[in-house]
Amino acid sequence: MTRLAVPKTYKLFIGGAFPRSESGRTYEVLGANGDFLANAAKASRKDARDAVVAARKAVSGWSGATAYNRGQVLYRVAELLEGRRAQFVDEVQASEGLSRRDAEAQVDEAVDTWVWYAGWADKFVQVAGNANPVAGPYFNLSVPEPTGVVAVVAPQGALSLLGLVAVVAPALVTGNAVVAIADERHPLSAISLTEVLATSDLPAGVVNVLTGSAAGIAPWLASHADVNALDLAGAAELDWVDLQIAAADTLKRVLPPDGRDVATRSLERIGAFTETKTVWHTKSML
Repeated sequence: MTRLAVPKTYKLFIGGAFPRSESGRTYEVLGANGDFLANAAKASRKDARDAVVAARKAVSGWSGATAYNRGQVLYRVAELLEGRRAQFVDEVQASEGLSRRDAEAQVDEAVDTWVWYAGWADKFVQVAGNANPVAGPYFNLSVPEPTGVVAVVAPQGALSLLGLVAVVAPALVTGNAVVAIADERHPLSAISLTEVLATSDLPAGVVNVLTGSAAGIAPWLASHADVNALDLAGAAELDWVDLQIAAADTLKRVLPPDGRDVATRSLERIGAFTETKTVWHTKSML
């Protein structure tokens, strides 16, 4: 018996829930061969503001968790990604027109990247922090802390899953919350990743994912006063200088597109979204 097709309309991921765009707008997601794959929500500036509110609410709880606990939670996400490997391979292959082998390689690298960053959660402070020599009877310690809410433009046009993982995971390591704009043309694996996050131990609001026009959403996040940092990894084709200027008005940290392979794992990506707190403490003279 021939079954009717069940076309899907995917929603946004904000605050651990899956709302429709407040505008009600959607757009067609097409495969590499032009075939219809699904409908996806087209996020508006109101959706972007809602995502920032959700991220801000989540920062204190996530950053206040122990580094060991954050690592365990992030590793659980990798376990769930691995369990749905076949689905992600199918979506990446259909969206990007890759061979089966190349799609499998991208998904495997995405899982391995998530595991790599999860492993740094309880180690990064020891590497990036420092005990500073000072003149006088004091301890002087420098410790990296999360910067807060990080807005991310994921790589656009290729590496739809790996690119998103490579920019979201490092921001989470130290306790930041994230608002990410997914690959506009290939959002399906990003949407499936949000389903993984929703069923993991990650607290609601720690990651929020918007689908739709990066050019339309990014300026609102860059100028938002409650966003603390901006990762422009996928903004090379946008007017990212204007995004930097907008971010400067609210004193944001900005990581501009620099031409390097964003999928390369790096402690620099973790450190880019931390603030260094230096503490003085007197030594006991007894």
